[in-house]
Amino acid sequence: MTERGRSHVQRSQNRFSVGPSQLHWNGQSLVIDIDEVNVPIPMRVRGRVTVRPVGLSSFVTGLDADALHRWGPIAPCSRVTVEMQNPQSSWSGHAYLDSNEGDEPVDRAFNEWDWARAEMANGDTTVIYDVRPRHGPDRVVAQRFTPGGQTSAFVAPPRQTLARSKWQIGRTMRTQAGSGASIVQTLEDTPFYVRSLLRADLLGEEVTAVHETLSIPRLVSLPVRLMLPWRMPRRG
Repeated sequence: MTERGRSHVQRSQNRFSVGPSQLHWNGQSLVIDIDEVNVPIPMRVRGRVTVRPVGLSSFVTGLDADALHRWGPIAPCSRVTVEMQNPQSSWSGHAYLDSNEGDEPVDRAFNEWDWARAEMANGDTTVIYDVRPRHGPDRVVAQRFTPGGQTSAFVAPPRQTLARSKWQIGRTMRTQAGSGASIVQTLEDTPFYVRSLLRADLLGEEVTAVHETLSIPRLVSLPVRLMLPWRMPRRG
């Protein structure tokens, strides 16, 4: 993808365009049209992703003690359809859509976090945000969302250590005591971020969770900043 300046960005009530790519809300679904060029080897990436919420949520919570950084799932229980023309691929399945916002750079508040979301047997979605701030005690947000948009908090189980990524990022997952989590597949492995599929025991169920770890000191380090333009070119 390409990072673009203000002249390439347009926004209206139901549409957000960034260069040739755009998102728009048609009243029932969020339609994402992708038209980009891959780097470092140029290749056209073009297709459509359609996210259809089962229900919408108004839940928002602070991730830090002063609530300068906030998270809220817009559509925690959704369905997605992916239709890519290039590379040619199509599939559908369970989806999740959330929002993060902040009033300051992320490195001022946090060292790292582990985040995980899982679809439960009855269609609910559980989310655990396990945050390690720069100052003060750890903060854990554990919420369960119904397809209708209702939410309830639950007590997060103990933190368990997982295998490090190839870039030596430490991963942890909160799972029931006595039943360790396991890594099914590493989906994205970078110097500052790793996304994985995990198998874990949560609230008495064996679930497959989408999991991420973000190392913020790595993110803002000079070597990573020098590498980013090779993965995300910039256009003013």
